[in-house]
Amino acid sequence: MSKKKMMKAARFYKVNEPLKIEEIPIPSPGPDEVLVKMKATGICGSDVHIAFEGVTPTGFLPITLGHEPSGVVAEPGVNVTEWKEGDRVVVSSIVTCGKCYNCLRGRESICIRKKLLGIHLNGGLAEYMLAPRENLIAIPGNVPFDQASTCTDAVATPFHALITVGKMKLGDTVAVIGLGGLGLHAIQLAKLGGASKIIAVGRTPSVIERAMKAGANLSVNISEGNPAQKVKELTDGYGVDLAVELVGTQDMIALGADCLRQGGRLVVAGLGPANIKVMPPTIFVRQELDIVGSYGWDRREVATLLQLVATGQLDLSGSVSQRFALEDVNTALENLRDRVGRPVRLVIVQD
Repeated sequence: MSKKKMMKAARFYKVNEPLKIEEIPIPSPGPDEVLVKMKATGICGSDVHIAFEGVTPTGFLPITLGHEPSGVVAEPGVNVTEWKEGDRVVVSSIVTCGKCYNCLRGRESICIRKKLLGIHLNGGLAEYMLAPRENLIAIPGNVPFDQASTCTDAVATPFHALITVGKMKLGDTVAVIGLGGLGLHAIQLAKLGGASKIIAVGRTPSVIERAMKAGANLSVNISEGNPAQKVKELTDGYGVDLAVELVGTQDMIALGADCLRQGGRLVVAGLGPANIKVMPPTIFVRQELDIVGSYGWDRREVATLLQLVATGQLDLSGSVSQRFALEDVNTALENLRDRVGRPVRLVIVQD
C-alpha cells in the first residue's frame, strides 16, 4: 500500500456538533483484517439519527461514521489470501460473532453479539477503513462504486424485508408504505420479483410520482380519505398479500396492518420509538395476519444485489441523488436531515 501514514476521517464527537475532518493514523490490519481504501460511502438515515438526534448511541467517541462503504483493497492481513491489493469491494457493516444461535442458523443480521462498522466500530467516512476479511464482498467490474455502496444498506434492507422476511412470491400484491430511498428500492425489487400489483403509499405528490416511475402500478395518498380502504379498493376489496412498512411510526404500522387481506403479512422495517398498536385481537386473530420485524441484511443478499446490478436486471443509476467530497460531509448530512431535493441516496466519493 501507499507509504502515507496519516489519513483524513470525519469524526463524530457530540450530538448536534458538526463532524470534524481530522488527520488520524492509517490503521494497520490485524492478521484476519483488510485495510480498504475508500471510494464511495453512502450517507444513511441512521447517520442522521446519530449526528442530530442522539437516539443511536455509538460504541465510543470520537468515532468515524459511515456504514455503506465501497473501495479497493489496500492491504490484506497476513492470514488473508482470498483478497489482494486492488480488489474492488464493498464492506457489509454488520460484524457478527459467527458462533451464536442466530449466526449458526444463517440469520447474521440478528447476531446476538453483532456490531456495526460506522456505529460501534470505525466506519467508511475516511480515506481508509479496517474490516474483517469475511465482511468484504467483490464488486463486479461493471458496477460503479457509488451504486455498489448503495447495495450495502439502502437496497439490501428492503431486499431482506421483501424477499427473506416477507417471503414475497410471484404474483403477490404488495403495498410499500414510505417512499424514501428504502421505499423506492423496495418498489424496484417487488417489480423484479414478479409482484402482480405494487401500490405506492405516501404523502407527497412528487414523491408518489417518483415511485410510479420506479415501477409502482398504483398509488395511494395517505392525506386523502381512508388510505387502507383505497388499498382494498385497488385489490378488488381483498387487501394486499404483503405490506412493507419503511417509516417506523405507529400510524404507518397500523395502516400497513389495515391494508392486508385475510392471511396477509406485514413486514415492519422502519425504526421508531413508539409502541406498535394495530387492530384488536378479535380482528387480528380471525384474519390470521402475520406481523413480523425485519432488520438489516446479510452478506449473501448484498452479493445477490451486486450481481443483479451487474447483469442489468436492477437499475440503480438513479439512486445516487448527489455526490459530495469527504470535506463536505456535514452539508450532506444536513441535506439528508432536511430532505433537500427529496434525495434517494447521498454518497461521499473519493478518488
